[in-house]
Amino acid sequence: METLAISPKTKRKLLLYLSFNLTAIFCVLLLNRCTDKVEVTRTYKYMTPVYMTTAELRASVDVLPPRTIKQAGKIYFLDNHLFLNEPGEGIHIIDNSNPVDPERLAFINIPGNYDLAAKGNYLYADSFIDLLVFDISKVDNIQEVKRVENVFPLNTSYSGFPVEEGQVITEWVQQETTEVIEGEMDPLAAGMFYYRGGIAFTQTADVANFALESNSGSSGTQQGVGGSMARFAIVGDFLYTIDDYYMQVFDITQQADPQEKGDDINVGFMIETIFPYEDKLFIGAQNGMHIYDNSDPASPQHVSTYEHITSCDPVVVEGNTAYVTLRNGTECQGFVNQLEVIDIEDPYHPQLLETYAMEHPHGLGIDDGTLFVCEGEFGLKVFDATDIKAISENQMAHFDDIHAYDVIPLNNVLMLIGDDGLYQYDYSDPTNIELLSIISVPSL
Repeated sequence: METLAISPKTKRKLLLYLSFNLTAIFCVLLLNRCTDKVEVTRTYKYMTPVYMTTAELRASVDVLPPRTIKQAGKIYFLDNHLFLNEPGEGIHIIDNSNPVDPERLAFINIPGNYDLAAKGNYLYADSFIDLLVFDISKVDNIQEVKRVENVFPLNTSYSGFPVEEGQVITEWVQQETTEVIEGEMDPLAAGMFYYRGGIAFTQTADVANFALESNSGSSGTQQGVGGSMARFAIVGDFLYTIDDYYMQVFDITQQADPQEKGDDINVGFMIETIFPYEDKLFIGAQNGMHIYDNSDPASPQHVSTYEHITSCDPVVVEGNTAYVTLRNGTECQGFVNQLEVIDIEDPYHPQLLETYAMEHPHGLGIDDGTLFVCEGEFGLKVFDATDIKAISENQMAHFDDIHAYDVIPLNNVLMLIGDDGLYQYDYSDPTNIELLSIISVPSL
């Protein structure tokens, strides 16, 4: 079996996560000593991990002819090309030089791919535990040129779930189990616990949270643009990646050879998105928005945190204003659906300006005062946001017949991704937005 090499920094991160679970297990053992012997019937959801060896993972990457898009994930735009992630599967490459007639060129099969970014002739993508680099200078001859191994060790575990050396968890299979046991009363009659090589849940909400959380330029060379749901971002000669807790910094001065810079930055908990703007990084978390000063791009420094109630939280910025969407749902543990507008003129003291009720907002985009808000199954809404105090009164369009997850507004072309597929619109006249093209995702 292949040995999984783990750096000292990675060991520290894993130990931190495992410590939480070992503490919980220790407490459970103490509680068990005080319980009586009883006959217990219990029904629970059981999640069993499916494994792949690291050797199999690293041999699975391949560049294939274009194929049907089965599911749409993150999007990224660079140099007239759209890069569309298919969650867990890989990346579709689309020639978007003519948004009226986009052409699918290739599909890169990448097991465990959920995030991406691109600059110059190079595409960066995650593959469970590894960071991959592809030379895309010739789209008809894409080459994997670098694999930085074991830099995302938490991507295949959940709450420190132990993974044997040389293996990664590729998915979790759910089943419902009822059993009668005779023994000590289970002190975790409600909640989550490790059990028989998997994870057992006695609450439906816990299963929903688990399923969602575990799957989850200075050089003059052109860099691309990502959507508001991005976890990868490129600024100048640096690539920034985030997981649920940490931000990692890679020096990509030599674009084909990323070098990790220093220790990972502990941002907090429930980190979701990253959005670069000027000399700042805006990091969306379920409980707030973190602002980092990126004047020294190799070492971002925390400036402030704007806190809000627990909810899903992508963020975009224009000028001195940040726009944050909050939505409810079991993965976010929140109960609100709203848009928050925040004054960041003084980044050390961000201030809430206005709050607007929404239906179920997801990703969003802003371009020269035109605000695009994805409302999931409720479609896309477009607002004139030049008057911060009257955004809801200045809705210019509502496309309610589509599913909208995230957007990239750029040069009067809006690239929108949702469960239905990839939509593109001409918004040169925001009061008369026109559909340019659709690449549909077949219904399951």
